[in-house]
Amino acid sequence: MIHHLKELMLHTDLKRDDVIFYFTTCGWMMWNWLTSSLAVGAALVLFDGNPFYPDAGTLWHLAEDVKITVFGTSAGYIAALQNAGLKPGKEYDLSSLRTLLSTGSPLSVEGFDFIYDEVKKDLQLSSISGGSDLNGCFALGNPMGPVYSGELQCRGLGMKVEAFDDEGRPVINQKGELVCTAPFPSMPIYFWDDPGNKKYHSAYFDVYPNIWRHGDFIEINDRGGVIIYGRSDATLNPGGVRIGTADIYRLVEQMEEIEDSIVVGQDWNNDVRVILFVKMSQGYKLTDDIKNRIKTTLRKEASPRHVPAKIIEVPEIPYTLNMKKVELAVKKVIQGESVLNKDALRNPESLDFFKDIDELKE
Repeated sequence: MIHHLKELMLHTDLKRDDVIFYFTTCGWMMWNWLTSSLAVGAALVLFDGNPFYPDAGTLWHLAEDVKITVFGTSAGYIAALQNAGLKPGKEYDLSSLRTLLSTGSPLSVEGFDFIYDEVKKDLQLSSISGGSDLNGCFALGNPMGPVYSGELQCRGLGMKVEAFDDEGRPVINQKGELVCTAPFPSMPIYFWDDPGNKKYHSAYFDVYPNIWRHGDFIEINDRGGVIIYGRSDATLNPGGVRIGTADIYRLVEQMEEIEDSIVVGQDWNNDVRVILFVKMSQGYKLTDDIKNRIKTTLRKEASPRHVPAKIIEVPEIPYTLNMKKVELAVKKVIQGESVLNKDALRNPESLDFFKDIDELKE
């Protein structure tokens, strides 16, 4: 509770007269985070249903009606709004709105631009990132500081967060592992049914002794901002160079032909090759022309290392219940390994599409 109050009152500037909403399922940690707002005295707005029914403006109509001041959602929802062509700031009265929170996956530069161009120019866009294990954030907003596109504003108060290189040294303006080098307020200290704390230590402390390694690939810049590149265990490693999946999603999902995508590294000939799976927008099929445009865009806007060896169309992209893409599960499936935690997926049947794809055998 102390951890949540710090994040709500200091990092989000939540007050008693605020009306806060977070689009979340009860199975996501953001539900707990939202309900802690009652301890501040703020009013909660709850929503049960499809955020795009009867149309893409459903949640913004709600925001107008009940005068939401703090609106929380996911980067995936923001991307879906972009694709739907909605302009909430022009279609709804959002004069009460002063803060928009985004989490679940990295919010792209284009997502930042969309919020300020099409939702509201004078609000705090706070991209936040943490984990269910700590039921809170490692990096989040600063109501007194500037917002930089593509960045989380700062590291959390009371959280000694660093980016570590492969040698376990803190680095600035370089990509590295998200670590927390000192105990923090909501740190779990053991797992149930874990004799000798073996599972606990292997989950967090098996890479850097006595230092919490969270599993995110990040960069901390010299002004204190944080950039999230995705899960470090899903980080691509072609030719021994680590690249984040978020770099690819940001560019590919701008294309009107692509509704969604997921990228994984496939072990191949003693190296790793990048495999991009795409779900096409309605009315489009994956053609050689679209494949070539994807490759050209990634080579020009990212690097040659980001260019996938294979681009394959699939009918659906697998997500967890809290709307996170599951790169690791897809990687296991294409390599013939078992996926044990299918209960955590909202569409587990989608993994069947990735089995025995002939194109991945050549």
